Amino acid sequence: MVFRPVLVVAAMVAAVLPADRLSPHDGAFLPPSRLYVEPRGAPFEQMRAYEATGRAADAALIRRIAENPAAAWFADESPGYAARARSLAVNAAAVGRLPVIVLYHVPHRDCSGQSAGGAASDSAYRAWVLALSQALDGQRAIVIIEPDAVAQTLQGCRGATGRFALLSDALRTLSAHRGLKLYLDAGNSAWITDTTRMARALKRAGVGHADGFALNVANFETTKDTIAYGVRLSAKLGGAPFVIDTSRNGNGPAAKGHHHWCNPPGRALGEAPTLATGQPLVDAYLWVKRPGESDGACGRGAPAAGVWWPSYALSLARG
Repeated sequence: MVFRPVLVVAAMVAAVLPADRLSPHDGAFLPPSRLYVEPRGAPFEQMRAYEATGRAADAALIRRIAENPAAAWFADESPGYAARARSLAVNAAAVGRLPVIVLYHVPHRDCSGQSAGGAASDSAYRAWVLALSQALDGQRAIVIIEPDAVAQTLQGCRGATGRFALLSDALRTLSAHRGLKLYLDAGNSAWITDTTRMARALKRAGVGHADGFALNVANFETTKDTIAYGVRLSAKLGGAPFVIDTSRNGNGPAAKGHHHWCNPPGRALGEAPTLATGQPLVDAYLWVKRPGESDGACGRGAPAAGVWWPSYALSLARG
């Protein structure tokens, strides 16, 4: 299995070093501060609202979320989605930074769970991926491919027949653009614990067309446990590197139960996003799930999945 060469580099470095000789661990990756922060959105609005009403302490807490780079999720076919992706990448490039993009629109997404949805058919999904791929032509970005899709398929998700082939097609389409670094989601360390089984599934889903895999997206497992799991999984994928979502794992996972994964109380922000992890196989710590966005309407007044929830954001920032 040959993984795609690492090609997300600062423009000046790319001009003097052959792209196929670069590695994320040889100093050619963008500096830690160079992940892109979108200068607008719910966290910024919340921060300003708190400032305007004299809640300076709360504003300072939300600032910890607003001013850290977080991923932009593409999860539907709303008008202009492809143009939005290109604009994001262009704006990031204009300030010398790298955006993180999540594709989350596979058919039967979330297996009728809190984030149910996705494309209406395989052909619709392929067209959606192609449009995003074309929009990102010539741009640089980190792209996370379909959180939960592989792990849920292993759990017998209804409607997921043929999903591995669909994911493989998507990765093949996106891999035509050399500026994109692709990471296929592999669940988390407490989900599909058998790394041989997960590795086999990732191969079927086309991980060979990617730069590696992603772990802990929208979850709470500790970075230490996630690295240990990732190293074991990497060994079964020819040494593939991986990225970790550290957005909400500062206190580790909640006790097992109904709210183990859905807005569990008592959680905290994790390591700040960085491309310099100090771990040989870990390309980045990322905030893939934006802290403060709900996991779903799963009790205690929680809003729908993906909706900004100020009180939960404050609790995460307080730790």
